[in-house]
Amino acid sequence: MKMDPRDRGLPPARKRLGQHFLTDTRTLDRIADVLEIRKTDTVIEIGPGRGALTDRLAARAGRLITIEIDKLLIPVLRARYATQPHVSVIESDVLDLALGDVAGGPYLLAGNVPYYITTPIIFHAMTRPRPERAVFLVQREVAERAVAPPGSREYGALSVNLQALATVTPKGIVKPTAFHPPPSVDSSILHLVPRADPVISMDEEAAFRKLVIASFGLRRKQLRRVVRTVRGLSAEQADAALEMAGIDPEARPETLSAAQFAALLRSLPAIVADET
Repeated sequence: MKMDPRDRGLPPARKRLGQHFLTDTRTLDRIADVLEIRKTDTVIEIGPGRGALTDRLAARAGRLITIEIDKLLIPVLRARYATQPHVSVIESDVLDLALGDVAGGPYLLAGNVPYYITTPIIFHAMTRPRPERAVFLVQREVAERAVAPPGSREYGALSVNLQALATVTPKGIVKPTAFHPPPSVDSSILHLVPRADPVISMDEEAAFRKLVIASFGLRRKQLRRVVRTVRGLSAEQADAALEMAGIDPEARPETLSAAQFAALLRSLPAIVADET
């Protein structure tokens, strides 16, 4: 098989790691523009690959920290940025790192992440201390779910859990031809800004996520049934919790906003306490 000129002298894309290298210059520029980098900013890039986006981030940021899991790309990246002391290359799985500790202060985040692990990486990135803003290149379907409103077909646990923490905005569709090798689906640029007033506190985040995921496992059931099943309550307790939260017991999970799920979460301990 004839070698693609873009692969000459470089490690090939590794299917096991879900690698699709972004090569389209307009898309690369667009991602850097959306992040709105200042010369005083620290930027973390997840999955720099061969450095196409990294070049643009390095030109704009005061400090750039790249995190790459592919050991074959590490020497390529370190050689590429050897003369740029404000750029560092970390060999690691991003899920093993506390990004706030890596940054050591306020930071921005960019990532062209493998589709098979997009959701875990996004939620890992949204743990505190969160970035000031983030831009991800994700599968189009994931972006549609992330921004979906209550009651829509795409609305689900991802929508609720992400919208509880951040304002999520799509910034454009990216066709497979923008990548080498091309993926089989469209991609989307997704802009996230952590909410100044998240609907849940840090102490509530784990319980909130668990409640939302369990509820959407029963998305076509009425909430009275969902609450009984998920929390092991009686019908009377479930109705009381929903009434306290201001939620119709006959509504379904797919109709609740993130704020309504938060109200439901807070009503449950009070109802159980009243019964003991």
